[in-house]
Amino acid sequence: MTEPSWIARGRAHIGLREVPGKGNNPIIQRWLRGLRAWWSDDATPWCGTFCAACLQPDGFRLPQHWYRARAWLGWGEVVQQPVYGAIVVFERQGGGHVGFVVGVDERGRLMVLGGNQGDAVSIAPFERARVLGYRYPYGTPIPTAPAPLLASRGAAASSNEA
Repeated sequence: MTEPSWIARGRAHIGLREVPGKGNNPIIQRWLRGLRAWWSDDATPWCGTFCAACLQPDGFRLPQHWYRARAWLGWGEVVQQPVYGAIVVFERQGGGHVGFVVGVDERGRLMVLGGNQGDAVSIAPFERARVLGYRYPYGTPIPTAPAPLLASRGAAASSNEA
């Protein structure tokens, strides 16, 4: 399986974290400048920023409100199953969350590469019951195979994406 460029870009940032307190992570600030955001802090939820920053270099047209997780539900092509590289949008109290499907764990949970997952870029398990939809970039071949099996190593499902 060939890894989509946006996934490779995202993987390169695994471990990147928000700066607690008054500081800001300069990489997140660079993403915000490149996306022409009107804010520059990493305390504002940045899952949509992460996805947009990973996809933007490929020239994909982004949702108008790329910073809002649920805005991604109107972007790209609808896919019915969690395929590798798909955008997945989740329900969350107070809003939503968005990331990239990179696998399924042994319990059937989605393994998601995303930003602002526990204030960091990570791959974390998510319960499928929270899924609002899956999308794939227009004009890009959609994988036909389901997302690969990845071990979650007993990790609890994500519940901190604010």
